[in-house]
Amino acid sequence: MCHQTVSLAARALEEAGIPTVVMGCARDIVEHAGVPRFLFSDFPLGNPAGRPHDPDSQRETLALALRLLESAPGPNTTVRNPLKWSDDPSWKRDFSNIDLVPPEEIARRRAEFDRIKEVAKTRREEDAAAG
Repeated sequence: MCHQTVSLAARALEEAGIPTVVMGCARDIVEHAGVPRFLFSDFPLGNPAGRPHDPDSQRETLALALRLLESAPGPNTTVRNPLKWSDDPSWKRDFSNIDLVPPEEIARRRAEFDRIKEVAKTRREEDAAAG
C-alpha cells in the first residue's frame, strides 16, 4: 500500500462527501497529506490492518477504525492503535533488515522471485497468443 496515494484518494473522496478513515503505518506521510481521519498502527509497513494470521488483532483494528469514522472530533484526527507488533522494540531495527539475512537466503529468495516472474511471463505470452 502506498500511504501517499491512499491519503490523496481519501482527500478526494472526502471532497466528494464520502467519509474516510486511512489505516496506515507511516504516520509522517499520512499526517503530512492531511487526511481527515487516520488510524495509526505502529506496525511494519504493509500491516495497517493488524498482525498477519491474527484475526483478533485485525478485528480490533477494524473496530477501532469504524469507531474513529463515527466519532472523530474534527479534521486531521489521528488515533493510535493500542495494539503492539511486539513487546520487544528491536523489531523496528530487525524487520526487513537485509543486513541480517544471510547471503544464501538472499540468493534463494532471488531465485524464487525470478522463477515466479518467468511463470508470469509465460502465462502472459500464452494468454496473448490465445486472445
